[in-house]
Amino acid sequence: MNSGKTSGADAFAKVDALLNPKNVVIVGATDKPGNWAQRVWRNLHRYKFPGAVYPFNPARESVWDTRCYRSFAELPEPPDHLIVLAPAKYVADTLREAAKFGARSATVMSSGFEEAPEPEGKVYGANLRAAIEETGMAVSGPNCLGNFNAAATFFSMTDDRAHRFQVGPIAVFGQSGGIVMAMKRSLEERGIDTAALITTGNETGLNTADYISYFAEIDHVRVIACYVESVHDPKTFLAALRKARDAGKPVVVMKLGASDEGRKAAAAHTGALAGSMEAFDAIAGEAGALRVRNLDDLTEAVEFLVHSPLPKGKRIGSITFSGGMRGLLLDGAAHAGLSYKPLSETTFKRMSELLGVGTIIGNPLDTGFAGLTNPQAYIKSVETLLADPEIDCLLLQEELPRGPGAERKENNLRAVNELVATSSKPVAYVTMVSHGSNDYSRNLRTQLPNLSFLQEVEKSLRCIANVMSYAERLGASVPAKPAPSPQGVALLDDYARLGGPATLDEVRSKALLAAYGVGAPKEELASSEDQAVAAADRIGYPVVAKLVSAAIPHKSDVGGVIVGVKDADGVRAAYRKISAAVAALPDKPKLDGVLIAEMVSGGLELVLGASHDPEMGPVILFGSGGVDLELVRDVALAAPPLDAARANALIDRTRASKLIAGYRGKPALDRQALVEALIGVSHLVCDAGDRLDSIDVNPFLLRQKGGVMLDALVVLKNDA
Repeated sequence: MNSGKTSGADAFAKVDALLNPKNVVIVGATDKPGNWAQRVWRNLHRYKFPGAVYPFNPARESVWDTRCYRSFAELPEPPDHLIVLAPAKYVADTLREAAKFGARSATVMSSGFEEAPEPEGKVYGANLRAAIEETGMAVSGPNCLGNFNAAATFFSMTDDRAHRFQVGPIAVFGQSGGIVMAMKRSLEERGIDTAALITTGNETGLNTADYISYFAEIDHVRVIACYVESVHDPKTFLAALRKARDAGKPVVVMKLGASDEGRKAAAAHTGALAGSMEAFDAIAGEAGALRVRNLDDLTEAVEFLVHSPLPKGKRIGSITFSGGMRGLLLDGAAHAGLSYKPLSETTFKRMSELLGVGTIIGNPLDTGFAGLTNPQAYIKSVETLLADPEIDCLLLQEELPRGPGAERKENNLRAVNELVATSSKPVAYVTMVSHGSNDYSRNLRTQLPNLSFLQEVEKSLRCIANVMSYAERLGASVPAKPAPSPQGVALLDDYARLGGPATLDEVRSKALLAAYGVGAPKEELASSEDQAVAAADRIGYPVVAKLVSAAIPHKSDVGGVIVGVKDADGVRAAYRKISAAVAALPDKPKLDGVLIAEMVSGGLELVLGASHDPEMGPVILFGSGGVDLELVRDVALAAPPLDAARANALIDRTRASKLIAGYRGKPALDRQALVEALIGVSHLVCDAGDRLDSIDVNPFLLRQKGGVMLDALVVLKNDA
């Protein structure tokens, strides 16, 4: 729905106008009890917004015991920011009129646009979009709940609950006003103040990318947290993520579900497998997004990122006071895909000398009674583990006291905070269960700025795993877009002349992939029994016979693949059987011929592919292939283009990587051939651009030497 017109300095100026208005005009002011306009009026005065606030309603002369303005011309100064609560059909013209008098921005709280079931909603939405483009106004919404900027003491929201006005390190925004306000409350409960909050609504005007880009330039904002339902323009969204990444500001994203479109079965299997959530993780994750699955995970991630440096690796160490907590950490680490490595020999010896009998000297380290009663030994334990080169992140057992009487515990916390101030490694305290905070614990928390306080073991370790993966992606290089392949581009242009959506048959699909270095077996297309026999004689028996028809993408489903054909008579019989099977189909598809191919065996069946995700664009897929592809679903995704390092990383994210390396004494397979094939697929994706719908190479047979595509399907969008 976004017009895509804002970017760069223009986008910054617009968001700045939205959050720092000179005055506010409340359009739709009314005396109706409990109405939103009155709530906004009360909140602007309650929190002492420094500018003037003007009620506006063409049908009223007074409201809320004050003058109500009936036209923009009556205002004592030019309007700057509008809070619009007029019916949807009047909103666009209201913006046009206000712009004539100098209005720079507006928050459209009104609903009834594209989100509404009534057909006129789309008309109102289109009219609003046109008004925004005509006027150049900065507009948040429609269908939103207002905004908050602590630095400007600006609160245009309808929420009656008390809000803190402290310029904190977090910017929060999202398409659901209720969820965004819950994010703010949850963070404040943990002692993390929100610098700014925006409820973005339908994002007909300004969108998520504009807000990310803006906060990437705001010095006091260190972490950006957002709730995203859909990405309107992937190019600007990814560019904004990269801008925040380059500014050293993590963007924590709670993303709502996978789109139906992304999960609909396309002509190729990869279209069904590459749902938008996985594609979002692959593409947006590389650009700088740290996606979390729920609001609790978002809170933990923000807590860690505000207070701790990013870990330089994935090796964790822990100190506990309880054997039970030690077990919880071990289980939680396994669930999060992390593992505890043994302590180094030097660390083991030092800890044994330090703690003596009654402790479990390992990782996690359980100090037991000694850790609780001997502060010096406890601090020395922390210091020793921080110095261990095999530990990248240290997790400690403790929770913030919620009242006086725990001086020893508080002294330990202060000592560790001081110790960590000079360390480049993150240290996080982890509680057994989630719990609330109070003024005492929040006040103590402000005195411990170098420590993270995470709640509940599995949440905490999931947070650590997410942050570690994020840090790892930040350090990965992104290859430049490859030079176009002349042969591949020529074939793409030839196929484009087919016109309209084009499902390429197996012969054309393989020819295109072969132009990018993907290996193929010996095979020939035959249009008669005699041609089929001659091809088989040249290739050598046994052979495989496969139907070729762009109208039948999945040949096995209709009996169009016959394997192990041993002689000329078998070839003739196979040709006749395939021809009869196609002729018996109700829609009478055209048979373009029968492909005679060498019988290749003795390798591992894999899948290589690509899909054009409806939200995020092109994405590469790799995993275990063959007939069990969708059942096993051992696949991983990556953003194109790939180089050797990124292709190897993609392979390593699958269980198939263990089979490729030689599992249980079996010989290793030709990983380099697989890497080259994946790079080739990614280069084809780059050359095809918006013309590509999907690529499905299944199976790709990887052997001890080389690899070949036994079947392939490329689907183009030639109307792009």
